Amino acid sequence: MLTQLKEDDFLVASAAIKDQTLDQLLSKEWLLTNSRGGYASGTVIGCNMRRYHGHLIGSLNPPVNRIMALPNCLETIASKDSAIQLSTFEFDRKIHPQGFTYQKAFRQDTGVHFDYQINKLDLELTKSIYLAPDSDTVALVYDFIKVGRIVDFTVSPFVALRNFHHLQKSDASLFSITSHNSLTISHENPQSPKLTITSDSMQYSQNPQWWYDFVYRIDSRRGQDFKEDLWTPGFFKASIDSPCKLVIWANLTDANSAPQKHYDNLQDLQKDLSKHQNKVITSVKTKDNLFKKLSIAADQFICKRTASGPASTQYTILAGFPWFADWGRDAFISLPGLLLCTKRYDVAKSVLTTFAHAVDKGMVPNRFDDIASTAHFNSIDASLWFINAAFEYLEASDDRRTFESELIGTICDIVQAYHDGTRFDTHADADALIIAGDVNTQLTWMDAKCHGIAFTPRYGKAVEINALWYNALCRLAQYYSDTDIDKAEHYHRMADSVQQSFIKTFWNPDTKCLNDHVLPNGRANSSIRPNQIFAVSLAFSPLPADMQKSVVEITAEKLLTPYGLRTLDPLDSNYQPRYEGNQFQRDQAYHQGTVWPFLIGHFIDAYLKVNKNSKKSKTQAKKFLQPLLQHFQSDSCLGSISEIFDAEHPQLPKGCFAQAWSVAELLRAYCRINNIGASNQKLK
Repeated sequence: MLTQLKEDDFLVASAAIKDQTLDQLLSKEWLLTNSRGGYASGTVIGCNMRRYHGHLIGSLNPPVNRIMALPNCLETIASKDSAIQLSTFEFDRKIHPQGFTYQKAFRQDTGVHFDYQINKLDLELTKSIYLAPDSDTVALVYDFIKVGRIVDFTVSPFVALRNFHHLQKSDASLFSITSHNSLTISHENPQSPKLTITSDSMQYSQNPQWWYDFVYRIDSRRGQDFKEDLWTPGFFKASIDSPCKLVIWANLTDANSAPQKHYDNLQDLQKDLSKHQNKVITSVKTKDNLFKKLSIAADQFICKRTASGPASTQYTILAGFPWFADWGRDAFISLPGLLLCTKRYDVAKSVLTTFAHAVDKGMVPNRFDDIASTAHFNSIDASLWFINAAFEYLEASDDRRTFESELIGTICDIVQAYHDGTRFDTHADADALIIAGDVNTQLTWMDAKCHGIAFTPRYGKAVEINALWYNALCRLAQYYSDTDIDKAEHYHRMADSVQQSFIKTFWNPDTKCLNDHVLPNGRANSSIRPNQIFAVSLAFSPLPADMQKSVVEITAEKLLTPYGLRTLDPLDSNYQPRYEGNQFQRDQAYHQGTVWPFLIGHFIDAYLKVNKNSKKSKTQAKKFLQPLLQHFQSDSCLGSISEIFDAEHPQLPKGCFAQAWSVAELLRAYCRINNIGASNQKLK
């Protein structure tokens, strides 16, 4: 069972191992991240369940081009009459070894800690993993707390050096070069990444071996290849006769890597990690311990993007772990929660300006390539979410200098481009509403596509696109109201035209809510989806109060679950209750019922708005959040929020185990309900 944290304990999570089934233990994951897009992750018993689990996954071109460097280690304690392996691996139909049977607890703070007790050897030790904050460096620490007899301890590191999306087979051309107690592992290509492993407290010996057919059961469930071969070049060894602390360092670089901070002192690393965490949780002065833990979770998605030329550090937001890079849409939905509620205004400014400089033809990049630096623009809402986030930044920070010099020009360019026309035939139609795309495109956040099939194309006029469009025009009219009357009137007239057409086009008197989208031929799609909630939740709503209230009521009745909103009414013929199976099956269900936690934030905004932010509505809003807060502390990835959940009981978490906008919107809603931070959205 999971233990509750004390009020003064800033641990992200902890787990007791006793009385948990093996399946329960294997379903609980952990995550450490650095500022480069690198990370370490695994299960609370150290058994890798995904190709993405490992002690060190580094980024060669931060935050992308990520390499699985050090997937795991084999740890063995040997006495005169016995040998015990602390590791836990899964092979075909077999868990071996079963080191978790000696494990009594898992803990996480600035690192992760696996506590072991071996009674037959009268021995207690803790394995800790610390990921450096600004370097693709990991420290593996073995703290022998109690030693009742002399034992030999060996650690055999397993190496992959592969793209983190791929799997390794035994034909990989790995080799190592040894110097004293240091070894460097690479492929034969001199440009390939290099993993350097060192220890001042253990003696290294060569003993190269291939281990075959490690099984990753979560990949298997997802219909992917799920077996991998791993190579170990040798082992580190030490004789233990009294309490001591052993440290192994691993660092990933390549021929083009910029210099990274070098660590060879554990205390320096721990000091840097504590300093960074303290900075994160003290930026907002509050005694609320849950807010502090949410702030730590939020920080995991913030990283630095490789700057071009003489530019200073550029920050970005990773959409989710373990596999997503930075996506424009996700970044700007997430920014208010991750960075404004936590008062990290300098970082928010950097994220906004980084994407502003990449705007092309009035469009914010939807994502950057995971290998190259290519920008992809296949999104019509990313630019509108950018505008919303920019105005939220201005209201929270009052940084008019940055807004006027680097953001407002881009905002106006986006609006002009959307009005006149840009990619994917995106333009303002004769009725002033934004229309875009065709049957083959997937331009909104419901963008699942597999084998050429867009499962929710939503081309034409999409309800949330036009809610965002109206919101952007109103924000511009408000911004210029005190400085440029002509511009204010221009945007005000545009907004009035949009509002009139919005109600005529999207209001459905039969369902008493909003149509999801309207095709270019004028045919309305009346599917009940959560996209309509944005027409209420955003700062400026195009709907009168009675329609807003009805939208919230229908959304609550048809779509609300303990973990967020369903993406489709269960009575719809296209409804999919579970997200499971192979890629095609999962994509088919991705937005056809599957629950998305991030939607709870805007649902709560809308719910509070139509209930005039009453005390009673806040009390109910707290109840809406409770299941997700429990998930945050005890399920799936401890100390984070999953990307999605099944639409039906038991609503298992699926997708990315840590998703930026899931954490961001939970944090933002929590702050708003509890009056913490910069979350006081104006109600209009």
